[in-house]
Amino acid sequence: MEENQNVSVSSGDASTNASQESSHASANFPFVEGNPFTATLWVGLEGFHMTVNGRHETSFAYREKLEPWSVSGVKVVGGLDLLSAFAKGLPVPEDHDLIVNSKILKAPVITRKRLVMLVGVFSTGNNFERRMALRRSWMQFEAVRSGDVAVRFFIGLNKNLQVNFELWKEAQAYGDIQFMPFVDYYSLISLKTIAICIMGTKILPAKYIMKTDDDAFVRIDEVLSSLKEKPSNGLLYGLIEFDSSPHREKDSKWYISDEEWPHSSYPPWAHGPGYILSRDVAKFIVQGHKERELKLFKLEDVAMGIWIEEFKRSGREVHYITNDRFYNAGCESNYILAHYQGPRMVLCLWEKLQKEHQAYCCE
Repeated sequence: MEENQNVSVSSGDASTNASQESSHASANFPFVEGNPFTATLWVGLEGFHMTVNGRHETSFAYREKLEPWSVSGVKVVGGLDLLSAFAKGLPVPEDHDLIVNSKILKAPVITRKRLVMLVGVFSTGNNFERRMALRRSWMQFEAVRSGDVAVRFFIGLNKNLQVNFELWKEAQAYGDIQFMPFVDYYSLISLKTIAICIMGTKILPAKYIMKTDDDAFVRIDEVLSSLKEKPSNGLLYGLIEFDSSPHREKDSKWYISDEEWPHSSYPPWAHGPGYILSRDVAKFIVQGHKERELKLFKLEDVAMGIWIEEFKRSGREVHYITNDRFYNAGCESNYILAHYQGPRMVLCLWEKLQKEHQAYCCE
C-alpha cells in the first residue's frame, strides 16, 4: 500500500488520491490487517496509556468522575480477533504506613459492655477506596469515635492472592475488617447478614444492629436520634417494601425461581442499603442459624424479611417502621442514608455536613 501512496485513481469524474484511502496504514498507525500485535493498556495517575508492540502510542484522560481504582475490566471491540489476554496489578490500597492520620482512622477500642449500635458494612476485597472514604467521613461521627457505635466491614476472600494479602494488611492497620470464610459471591451475601447478627449479639453486643453497604453514606447521628422514639424490641427500621413480588424474568439480577420462592409475594422487607434491627430479632436469627432452621435466600434484604416473618409467627410482636429518608438509589436533601455514592461523593457529603451543618447532596 505504501508503494501506491502517490498513485491517483479515477472513479468516474472524481479523482481520489490513494494515500487518503490508506492513511491508516501509514507509519504512524500501528495496526495492519492480518498482522498480530501486542497491546498494553495501563492505568496512570493522570489517565490511561497504551503501547503497541512496545511503542507508546497514545494517552487519554479518565472520563469525568471515573476513579482509577474503579477500573475493573476492559472490553475489546472492533474488527480484530483476540488471541490471548491477561491482567496484572489490580488496584491496591494506600500505603498505610504513610497515612498521617492513620490513628484517627483506626477503629477505636471498644470499652462498653454493650454498644448502642453495631454497623455491619458489606464490602469486597477490591473496594479499598470506598472503605477509606467511609473511614474519613461518617465513621468520624462522635458516636463512632467514642465507642458507642462500632463499624465493621464484612468481606469475603478474593480469588486473587495479592488482593487478599493487601486486605490482610488493611485489616491489621485499621482493625475494622471481619473476614468471611468464603470467596465473595452475590448468592452468598445472606451469610454476611447472619455474621453481622452473630457479631452484634455475641462478640460486640449491641442494642441495635444495622446493615449497610460500602457505597452508602450514613448519618449516624440521625439514625441514633430517630431510634430514641422507636421500640427496642421486634424492630425492623428502614425503607420497607410492604407489597412486592419475586422477579420471574430469568435475565433479571434478582431472578427468583418458583423452587426458590413459590409464593406470589414477599413478606415485608427493608431495602438493603440500610436497615436496623433490634437485638431480639438478631438473636432469633442467630439461634435459627445455629439450629439449621433458617431458610437461606440469595437476596439478603428479602431474606431478612422472611426471617422476621418467622420471628412473628413464633408469637413475637414485630414493629415495621419505614422511613423514606433512607434513599436506596441516590440522594435527596435531608437524607438519613444516601446510596450509590462513590468515594468522592462520600467525602463531599461529609464536607457539606461539616461546613454547612445541613444534609445537602453533592452534584
